Amino acid sequence: MADLDELRSRWLRALLATRDDDSCAPDPYRYADALLRRWSEPQRRYHTIEHLKAVLDHIDTLEEYADDPNVVRLAAWFHDAVYLPERSENEERSARLAERALPEAGVPAAKTAEVARLVRLTTTHAPTADDPDGQVLCDADLAILASPPSAYAVYTAEVREEYHFVPNDAFREGRSAILRQLLALPSLFHTPYGRDHWEATARYNLTSELEMLST
Repeated sequence: MADLDELRSRWLRALLATRDDDSCAPDPYRYADALLRRWSEPQRRYHTIEHLKAVLDHIDTLEEYADDPNVVRLAAWFHDAVYLPERSENEERSARLAERALPEAGVPAAKTAEVARLVRLTTTHAPTADDPDGQVLCDADLAILASPPSAYAVYTAEVREEYHFVPNDAFREGRSAILRQLLALPSLFHTPYGRDHWEATARYNLTSELEMLST
């Protein structure tokens, strides 16, 4: 279970590192608490506070590859802040939430725009070669694919629970298409660390899941 006080402290550090002047900004914890309430919504099974913490932990691991790791951390807080499994515009709505909240919290316009851009990037997880912050966020978000097999099995079960309203045949077809698309990529990960430490295990997990769905 994630330590909420620790997460609030991590939010504060990232927020203060991106603000020019905190003299007129509201209580910074109110934004952390509002986001944590969103991450605790009952429709979530995988996209929970535990996922948020895992992404933040992975960003810490990949920090050296980012241009502005604290902007990436803020993007992690917002990247699934709006999450309804039956809706297709979650990333866009999450980005718009960041665009509303961060200026009020004292974050400059340029950094707010970068956070929103990074959130939108998680729609495709396809950062360009000259986008180190995008690469770090996408790798951190997809690091679950390189979990040990038992943890990967828990992840796939939680994803299925989130999409409980989709009939089994339709889910297998849709999930299989996603797995094939991922496996067809030249590389699942974009940072050197991700390619060296996560790529092989992630491909093993994806291939195993696809084989199971096919049977």
